[in-house]
Amino acid sequence: MPQNSKVTLNVVRRFAAAPERVFDAWLDLETAGKWLFATPGGQMVRVEIDARVGGRFTIVRRDGDDVEHVGEYLEIDRPRRLVFTFAVPKFSAETTRVSIEIVTAGQGCELTLTHEGVLQEWAQPTQRGWGMILDGLENHLAGS
Repeated sequence: MPQNSKVTLNVVRRFAAAPERVFDAWLDLETAGKWLFATPGGQMVRVEIDARVGGRFTIVRRDGDDVEHVGEYLEIDRPRRLVFTFAVPKFSAETTRVSIEIVTAGQGCELTLTHEGVLQEWAQPTQRGWGMILDGLENHLAGS
C-alpha cells in the first residue's frame, strides 16, 4: 500500500455509563479538557468548543511544544451520533473525518469510533492514540 494512501480506523469500547454521559463528555468544555487528546505528560493549555453543527473546536495540548487539535462539527444527534472533521496541523495538512456512534449495551453503552481518511503512515499511531484517549474517557467517567 503506498505511503500516501488513506485508511479507515475503527475502535470499539464499552463504558459502564449511560449513553448521554458518554456523548456529553465529547462536547462539554470542562469535561473534554480533562481527557480529549490528553497525554500523561501533556498539559491542556486551551480548550474551545462551539458545540453546534458548523461549530468548531480547538484543543491545544502542551507536550514540550504546543499541539493543536482542530475540527468542525458536522452532525450532533445526542446521545447517538457525533461526526466532526479532525486535523492536527503541526503534523499534517490533511483533514479527516471522525464519527462516534453510541448505543445502549447492558447497563452502560458501546461506543464505536470510525476515523476516515487517515494517511497510512499515521494509521498505527492514530489507532493507539484513540485507544489512549478512550482510556482517558473511561477513567474520567469512572471518577466523576
